Amino acid sequence: MNNIGKKERETQNRVIALFQEELDYRYLGNWEDRPNNSNIEEAILRKYLKEKKGYKNTLISKALYELGKAANNLNDGLYSANKKVYQLLRYGVKVKSEVGENYETVELIDWKRPLENEFAIAEEVTIQGNNEKRPDIVIYVNGIALGVLELKRSTISIGDGIRQNIVNQQKEFIQSFFTTIQWVFAGNDTQGLRYGTIGTPEKYFLKWKEEGAGGNLLDKYLLKLCDKARFLEIIYDFTLFDGGKKKLCRPHQYFGIKAAQGHVKRREGGIIWHTQGSGKSLVMVWLAKWILENNPHARVVIITDRDELDKQIERIFTDVGERMARTRNGRDLMDQLGKALPRMLCSLVHKFGRKGVDNFDAFIEEIKRSSSHTVGELFIFVDECHRTQSGKLHKTMKAILKNAIFIGFTGTPLLKQDRQTSLEVFGKYIHTYKFNEAVDDEVVLDLVYEARDIDQKLSSPQKIDEWFEAKTRGLNDFQKSELKKRWGTMQKVLSSRSRLEKIVSDIVFDFNVKPRLNSDMGNAMLVASSIYEACRYFELFQTTELKGKCAIVTSYNPSTRDITTEDTGANTETEKEYIYDIYKTLPGNKSTEKYEDEAKEKFVKEPSNMKLLVVVDKLLTGFDAPPCTYLYIDKSMQDHGLFQAICRVNRLDSDDKEFGYIVDYKDLFRKVENAVAVYTSELDYDTFEKGDVDVLLKDRLEKGRERLDNALEEIALLCEPVAPPKDSLAYIRYFCGDPENEEDLKVHEVKRTSLYKQTVAVIRAYANIAAEMEEAGYTQAEIADIKKKVDYYLKLREEIRNASGETLDLKTYEADMRQLIDTYIQAEESRTISPFADMSLLDLLVNSGIADAINRLPEGIKRNKEAVAETIENNVRKKIMQEHLTDPAYFEEMSKLLHEIVKERRTNAINYEAYLKKIAELAKKVSNPAKDNLPASIKSSNARRALYNNLNYDEELAVVMDEAVRYVKKADWRGNDAKEREIKKALYDILKDANEVERIFLIIKQQSEY
Repeated sequence: MNNIGKKERETQNRVIALFQEELDYRYLGNWEDRPNNSNIEEAILRKYLKEKKGYKNTLISKALYELGKAANNLNDGLYSANKKVYQLLRYGVKVKSEVGENYETVELIDWKRPLENEFAIAEEVTIQGNNEKRPDIVIYVNGIALGVLELKRSTISIGDGIRQNIVNQQKEFIQSFFTTIQWVFAGNDTQGLRYGTIGTPEKYFLKWKEEGAGGNLLDKYLLKLCDKARFLEIIYDFTLFDGGKKKLCRPHQYFGIKAAQGHVKRREGGIIWHTQGSGKSLVMVWLAKWILENNPHARVVIITDRDELDKQIERIFTDVGERMARTRNGRDLMDQLGKALPRMLCSLVHKFGRKGVDNFDAFIEEIKRSSSHTVGELFIFVDECHRTQSGKLHKTMKAILKNAIFIGFTGTPLLKQDRQTSLEVFGKYIHTYKFNEAVDDEVVLDLVYEARDIDQKLSSPQKIDEWFEAKTRGLNDFQKSELKKRWGTMQKVLSSRSRLEKIVSDIVFDFNVKPRLNSDMGNAMLVASSIYEACRYFELFQTTELKGKCAIVTSYNPSTRDITTEDTGANTETEKEYIYDIYKTLPGNKSTEKYEDEAKEKFVKEPSNMKLLVVVDKLLTGFDAPPCTYLYIDKSMQDHGLFQAICRVNRLDSDDKEFGYIVDYKDLFRKVENAVAVYTSELDYDTFEKGDVDVLLKDRLEKGRERLDNALEEIALLCEPVAPPKDSLAYIRYFCGDPENEEDLKVHEVKRTSLYKQTVAVIRAYANIAAEMEEAGYTQAEIADIKKKVDYYLKLREEIRNASGETLDLKTYEADMRQLIDTYIQAEESRTISPFADMSLLDLLVNSGIADAINRLPEGIKRNKEAVAETIENNVRKKIMQEHLTDPAYFEEMSKLLHEIVKERRTNAINYEAYLKKIAELAKKVSNPAKDNLPASIKSSNARRALYNNLNYDEELAVVMDEAVRYVKKADWRGNDAKEREIKKALYDILKDANEVERIFLIIKQQSEY
């Protein structure tokens, strides 16, 4: 035990030395026992402002007051408080030294000269909150806490440190300390360093990546990120408050912007190629902010070529508090460019053209000769520049905005045919971050590909020809030929509905069996080849279980002029009439735009209520929907458009989203050995290696088999060190140690967690291809063997879970488990994975008796008396620990009884049958505390019983306390300081002892009756 603790201490000592010796931070000491630790150490800050900055005492006092007021105001939550503090840190505190004088700005941090600030660290900083917490290391700049670092020993997952930071930010703990915090770090020696900020969920904690000397990963990246200049630079230039979420940059965003800053300083344009889903919009925001702040004459114009992208970029800038004007038309755009303000504009590229100009080239030449009507130094950001940079439009842009610097943004590599025009407009690549890099860095998910063929056959081609002749009687051969060209072949016409129905059935089947689709976590998009076909798909889905959870989003907006010339008088419906009729029934009383906006919002925020979107072109670019897991393609696409479409499913989401799935009904991809290349046209390979540019999609079954084989191999390696004979007791010893020793259980916790995670990995990998094992290349013997292994590891996990007394939260894996059990693992008749169904082991002991409880234990445990005893004891012990706070006195007594029974068993002072009887009686007392010997006034209430047991069995005092709490408590009092103080005051009026009030209040807080 001492060695393990020592290793963690050694890591912390080394990190502290690194901060002092290599980063030149001052060491403030170990603050474990120091009183009144704060996120604003006023003495240090006051000294810095006085001695280094030379501010007057009155200004300093007022600035500290404003900072403290912002930091301590959590009425609107941590995000809002942190944002207000950030603004004071970044822009300074505006105060007056005297009434009537002008405002002066007190700069709390010297951002321009980072080395002039006072950097320091303190360790074991005890913070008093609703519950006391102690961060390992706190980073102070001028006495203001800007960073926290949680360290773990190498055998403990870095995730534990991340979760510890997240818990500390809750109001039940030390939330108020985090109002000044900008960096939240967690690290260990094996996994290195992860970083986030306040409110960052665990899955979005980031890993820095940068060339440099190797060695210890933790030390390497602490040196990179806590370098004084960079530490402050990322806070100042690379932090965003984006619509309720605070964000820090990823490394590729940081280096991309740094490269772009160099180009801007040299007044050079270029192209930033950051793959789809890696955060290009945020790069635009950070770069635009930097340009506007560092060049007083600069103006930034963001240009897109799609209306939805135009709206998206405007929304992002607005969300982060940046004022942006969105131009209405071409004239408005030119008017705005002719004024000094606003400094930031957003426009659609089409607004640069002029209607009714026949000689477009002459129009461009005319503009080139005219004087510029723009004001300021223009920096033009062109979003998705692979589209807008080609053709005549870019010539117009260059002609109008003669002296502007153009920076292009793209999520895809440029095709060779576009290379020349790209160089003319933008220049060379500024920075690249390719798809394979993003997958390796876990910024986006890898994509898995599956081609599906829908056979189309006609039962009687002769009848089709006869039908065609009958319907075209009166037409000459030329007219018949033209009609056939218009419709393709009759085979396509007549088989079309059948084909669409088969695809609809195929998709509905997937929603019943595929992981994520058959849960409330994931959804899908279907790309149709035309608006007409999208409408037909939508109509077909209305007869399936997806009715009410499916929507259609296209560029169509119904108008009566669409159908004024469509009626043929033949009592039939043309395509345009059909589309119009479908759309008129869609939104009810809403406009089409409102209907689509609501559908998109539900798709992103409520995937269980919007399972499928049918689209044609819209939403295939600039639409981020993390729940979207499957993309079904029934449209001919290629190159940029195809790549952007398939990247709709590569966004990170919850842990159960491991890949984005592409289902291709059009056989769009050409085979390249064992992978599938996205691009079918020639790429610009002159600049990059072919392997860097091609995006390779993994074949679904091939990837599925690889995942299953790897998962089985990893769990086998995990279990390999278990000592012979590898029976249940041996596994319990390996994964739990001595289950009645709480410290021993903690030491082995990492192993158990690994077992649980690896079991889930096996379940998911198996469920993904269980119905297609033969197609994946397994023999019948291998399939049978794998089924046995999966079943074996499921049982093993249950044995370990029961032996350790742990309850695993299966919510995350519920869909995978249900699919696996219901569909694939029922080799035995109707077997449930959990041996106790919905009842805990203690419930069984209490309600069904010891024999039934033992009988329901997993086979491997119940055959071994010692394993049975340890499993029961550990479940009883776990229950005592869980309930201890509700009634400390009672459960302390139960703990002593358990210790005595275990001692008797271990010394053979009691036979097995007598032991079972005693442990069963104890289990009943633990689950249902005895009431027989209690006074009548106490029996009726569990809360009174807890007070009675913990107030020296004083009946009168317990009743008075209970009545006082019930009288004074208000709704939702837990966690509300004011309401809690009212209860404590009532307790103090009775007890007259502050320490006793705190002790009893903790018990009261645990009572569900209150």
